[in-house]
Amino acid sequence: MAAATAAAAAALRPHITLLSGGGGPIPSTTLQIQPSVSPLPFGRRGRIVLVPNASSSPSSPPTPEKEAVAEAVPLPTAESCVNLGLELLSKGRVRDALEQFENALELNPTPIEAQAALYNKACCHAYREESKKAAECLRTALRDYNLKFGTILNDPDLAPFRASPEFKELQEEALRGGEDIGSGFRRDLKLISEVQAPFRGVRRFFYVALTAAAGISTFFTIPRLILAVQGGDGAPDLLETAGNAAINIGGIVVLVALYFWENKKEEKQITQISRNETLSRLPVRLSTNRIIELVQLRDITRPVILAGSKASVTRAMQRAERYRTELLKRGVLLIPVIFGASQKDQTKPRGFGTRRAAASAPSVGGDFEKRTESIAAKSRLKAEVRFKADIVSPEQWESWIRDQQESEGVTPGEDVYIILRLDGRVRRSGIGMPNWNDILQELPRLEDLMSKLER
Repeated sequence: MAAATAAAAAALRPHITLLSGGGGPIPSTTLQIQPSVSPLPFGRRGRIVLVPNASSSPSSPPTPEKEAVAEAVPLPTAESCVNLGLELLSKGRVRDALEQFENALELNPTPIEAQAALYNKACCHAYREESKKAAECLRTALRDYNLKFGTILNDPDLAPFRASPEFKELQEEALRGGEDIGSGFRRDLKLISEVQAPFRGVRRFFYVALTAAAGISTFFTIPRLILAVQGGDGAPDLLETAGNAAINIGGIVVLVALYFWENKKEEKQITQISRNETLSRLPVRLSTNRIIELVQLRDITRPVILAGSKASVTRAMQRAERYRTELLKRGVLLIPVIFGASQKDQTKPRGFGTRRAAASAPSVGGDFEKRTESIAAKSRLKAEVRFKADIVSPEQWESWIRDQQESEGVTPGEDVYIILRLDGRVRRSGIGMPNWNDILQELPRLEDLMSKLER
């Protein structure tokens, strides 16, 4: 045991000598950050190295084993990618913005971040006239991230997309509702329908309640009717029992028919509301060459759509020139639509700006459904409105007019005119071209009380 202890002491003696000063003082060191020379994408990176003090003895240069990372490189997040994409998009760098939105979708975004990334990605595709890709992005946002379809309808940046067949397909899916695209748009349309017909829900409630009451009464009447048919002592009167059963069954049939009639009427109203919403998004070019949507003309003008052959529309426009002054006092804006005479507009939409304004770009957590127009902007628009406006995206216009003709039982392609109210809804329509004298008698001037009520 003694021999083992002596051997261990001999082995530790050099280390004890070093700590006691026999081997000279131990160099003291401090931690300092020396920035590297080459710049990095997210700023400069520092390294932790061991640097001797001035009072310490010289030592060898630090080895790689003594180096460490000083600062963690900041990692991009979904939110930062979305906001960077919006900034790039506001500068017109659509391709770079598209890459940022795609990066955001790969960084485990929250539902709000994913909605913003998909929506703005769709805007980029719409700008690049990639309607199918834009539709897929919007379909995913509607189905999985509760995007409101009204946002798609109201955003000027999606105007090129709304002129495409893919938008019409998307709108029809949204109108039907379901798992593929969600039920938000249909729910919104039902709310509008309920506002326009406030007692429909009450009527349907009474139809259901009375049907249930009649069904319960029939349930108890049928056994009595069987007993009455069998006859015998104590059997109820046959005629009376049969009459009660007939009343109950007849009431059930009538109430069920009324219930389904209300549903059919609601579906027709929802279709009309959707068609009116589509109409409000149809683009026109003003005399100043500015492109706007009909919704921007609400409270300013009464558009009169003249649709038909070139000869019919030209004659109607010439007759209208005789009443130009009086029609302008009533806010009439003529919009000629010639069936089959116009070719597809190959130019990019103008008037919405070649760059996306940062103020109008939806941001993470922002409420980009609320778009208001200032009084000054509306006044400038009113000054630009003249007597006539040309259509943009003629295929979309003709498609809407044909749908309107079918709903009214008119042969598609026949000459028609459509007069809109100041609030953008259809006032009335007719076959052929309008009688301008009748229109002057029908429409009040813009400053009259009836026009104010129409708004």
